[in-house]
Amino acid sequence: MKTRITELFGIEHPIIQGGMHYVGFAELAAAVSNAGGLGIITGLTQKTPEALAAEIRRCREMTDKPIGVNLTFLPTVSSPDYPGYIRAIVEGGVKAVETAGNNPQKWMPILKEHGIRVIHKCTSVRHALKAEAIGCDAVSVDGFECGGHPGEDDVPNFILLPRAAESLKIPFVASGGMADGRSLVAALALGAEGMNMGTRFIATQEAPVHEKVKQAIVAASELDTRLVMRPLRNTERVLNNAAVERLLEKERRLGPELKFEDIIGEVAGVYPRIMQQGDMDAGAWSCGMVAGLIHDIPTVKDLVDRIMAEAHQIIRGRLAAFDAA
Repeated sequence: MKTRITELFGIEHPIIQGGMHYVGFAELAAAVSNAGGLGIITGLTQKTPEALAAEIRRCREMTDKPIGVNLTFLPTVSSPDYPGYIRAIVEGGVKAVETAGNNPQKWMPILKEHGIRVIHKCTSVRHALKAEAIGCDAVSVDGFECGGHPGEDDVPNFILLPRAAESLKIPFVASGGMADGRSLVAALALGAEGMNMGTRFIATQEAPVHEKVKQAIVAASELDTRLVMRPLRNTERVLNNAAVERLLEKERRLGPELKFEDIIGEVAGVYPRIMQQGDMDAGAWSCGMVAGLIHDIPTVKDLVDRIMAEAHQIIRGRLAAFDAA
């Protein structure tokens, strides 16, 4: 399936594995790339630029296909060593970077200088237009359904994707609610050139997370996520658990007096305990509503092959039958 996204990143299928904290390690990125998609290493999960450089090398040992690195630009007082991380990306020969968080404009010249394609995660059309204006090659349009940070506008993909198609010149992929061939065909119909999957890729055999995390996603329905940190205008969609219930109770009790310090125990530094140790109530962790569509834990290759076979069947069979009638 050839789209502007497959052409841009030199991949076989228009499927991108988004950056995910303590999930996007070399094993998963290599598996996605080997299956014909674009696998992405999560940059800031690696504590230092040197660690990221080593993870890129490790990934290169597992695949000779294109890979990417996610780099989230955080509004923090003590900023990560972004020049160092970018140097690791450049020296590692990575040609695709998924940027997220704050505006990446400051870093665009050096990325462009080294021929690196930039896809920026956006939760609104206005942010996507800004990404286009500063020279991003593509955007990932994240609807309200998505796990992680859906922004504050609450626009679902059935509206957001066609709005993006009306407004953008650069290609974009759909993110949020993407799980199977139906998702891909729907995204293409609404104007996207592919899809970005996060939660669905956690529930795969190669995802280097605790088995309890994968089983929690399979067991969850579309009703089992919650929005946290909304009063702080840092909304995050997470899978419900005991820690999330505690967090929401604090939000209700403290109301407008809520500060980040009040919930730090539920959200700060919890990912290693959850993703690696399987401590499922340690804190809040990102998960999309798409969990309701996830019923198994296949290999990445089996998942991608299944998605593409289903997509082609829908296009050539179901949809073509309607046109013939």
